[in-house]
Amino acid sequence: MCGIVGYIGPREAYPIIIEGLKRLEYRGYDSAGVALFDGTDLKVCKTKGKVVDLENKLPTNITNTGHIGIGHTRWATHGVPNDVNSHPHYSNSGNLVIIHNGIIENYEALKKELIKRGFTFQSDTDTEVLVNLIEDVKNKENVKLGKAVQIALNQVIGAYAIAVFDKTQPKEIVIARLGSPLAVGVGKDEFFIASDASPFLEYTKDAIYLEDEEMAIIRLNRDIKIRKIKDDSLVDPYVQTLKLNLEEIEKGGFDHFMLKEIYEQPRAITDTYRGRLNRQEAIIKMSSVEDNMKKFLNADRIIIVACGTSWHAGLVAEYIFEDLARIPVEVEYASEFRYRNPIITEKDVVIAISQSGETADTLAAIKLAKSKGAFVFGVCNVVGSSIARETDAGAYTHAGPEIGVASTKAFTTQITVLYLIALRLARAKGTISSSDFRHHLLELEMIPKKVEKVLESNEHIKYIADIYKDVHNFLYLGRGYNFPVALEGALKLKEISYIHAEGYPAAEMKHGPIALIDENMPIVVIATKKGHYEKVVSNIQEIKARKGKIIGIVTEGDVDVRELADHVIEVPETLESLSPLLTTIPLQLLSYHIAVLIGKNVDQPRNLAKSVTVE
Repeated sequence: MCGIVGYIGPREAYPIIIEGLKRLEYRGYDSAGVALFDGTDLKVCKTKGKVVDLENKLPTNITNTGHIGIGHTRWATHGVPNDVNSHPHYSNSGNLVIIHNGIIENYEALKKELIKRGFTFQSDTDTEVLVNLIEDVKNKENVKLGKAVQIALNQVIGAYAIAVFDKTQPKEIVIARLGSPLAVGVGKDEFFIASDASPFLEYTKDAIYLEDEEMAIIRLNRDIKIRKIKDDSLVDPYVQTLKLNLEEIEKGGFDHFMLKEIYEQPRAITDTYRGRLNRQEAIIKMSSVEDNMKKFLNADRIIIVACGTSWHAGLVAEYIFEDLARIPVEVEYASEFRYRNPIITEKDVVIAISQSGETADTLAAIKLAKSKGAFVFGVCNVVGSSIARETDAGAYTHAGPEIGVASTKAFTTQITVLYLIALRLARAKGTISSSDFRHHLLELEMIPKKVEKVLESNEHIKYIADIYKDVHNFLYLGRGYNFPVALEGALKLKEISYIHAEGYPAAEMKHGPIALIDENMPIVVIATKKGHYEKVVSNIQEIKARKGKIIGIVTEGDVDVRELADHVIEVPETLESLSPLLTTIPLQLLSYHIAVLIGKNVDQPRNLAKSVTVE
């Protein structure tokens, strides 16, 4: 989703802002812009396109302008992507300038009122309405910018993260958030503003994360004052020290972030179970689970809410929890869950999954579940994110920053966390024997080495990708634990190559998809030895009878599928319940190589955003 960067302090603002915008490119965007204050006037430049297009468009006299500035990458909601709709936006007087993430839902009504008051509008955006609303309040109430922002936001319905500057009050920036993330980096006599910490990591690791319905006035060479938007009460700033390193958000020699993150999965999985899994003592130690064990054990059911790749991880978890812990599980799209008046009780446990911890629909589902009295447990990757703060308890995945828009290590680390929880509950309930429990711990501990083994097939997978890079459709088939992997594999291909792909349970092939199969249709079949192997082999035979092209994901040493398939990619043997952590790796690499071979922007696919913070 859109990216915000701002700076106020003794340094030149422009290089900090432009590099910060580049760090936020992974979020997805269609235009970019900056506003810089030179001590006398505002210099604004914005354009449709990428940050590099903005750099090329910037006049030379703007790049060394002043010590205060804001910048933005926009993902279009209201108004098509063009120069006019790009941020920043001026107020009618030219005194105020704003950048905004989110959606103002009642902007049309506000716009009509402002037009009656004589305001005019150049863009189609809700953001231009907001900056003029702030100006209108400021003039009518004869108040300073901070108070005007507070009054205006109390008239707004929607979600936002904003940064506002007033050239008549040239030593401060006002920021606020509701539903969209906003962080403040705290340096010596300087402050950095950003949608996440990546733009300011090289300058400071001290950060303040605004909570929903909070605003802050950041003053040059002074301090930061945080207030509640609703009642104007002061909030004590909580400064936390970030553990991220700059190297973690760089490509590290890889051509793309996505490829780097695919290769980081052995480490990411290890980091996720590190300190939680003790095989020697045969224990799983997760304080967030231990502290709430009764809630889990007494639950009538577990409801998993998520979107996209996280939803697929939830589907895998459904198999894991029901198989190991014998707890009924329902997996819901967060975007649908919140609107269908679901039946939720105090005896339900809701697990919310999100890589970013900022997914708007998942946050809304959490609030709904809590209002019904359910215990809500969060699984996310970003420390200090909204979901981490909103849930009753939770667990981080420790995947490290995921910059590529198409999730890879988020999927495998989410499954790892959920597997640990399910195993711990199974042990507490007595639904798994001591010997089986130890065996599961051993197999989980071995997964990172086995992922490394799968990654050795990269060149072979690239060879297969080259054969099929020009096709227009793919089918992905899997059964049991690997049905969600088929869905995830199809999603990865769609996301970054724009090739149509669908995932199905292999047994459902005869109920429709088989009509699509001909000599031009590649079908990826997950056919590992554990779990319905013979039935999947039968499905493959049915496909071959119709001349379909088979790419088989098989267990090392497989003979039967190898004889039938056009291509096979081997994965090491493991427990059926752990196989998704291995079988998903070839599908990630296949989608990556196809996209690269046909010239797509792998890390920033069109129309997509890393963190979906609006509905």
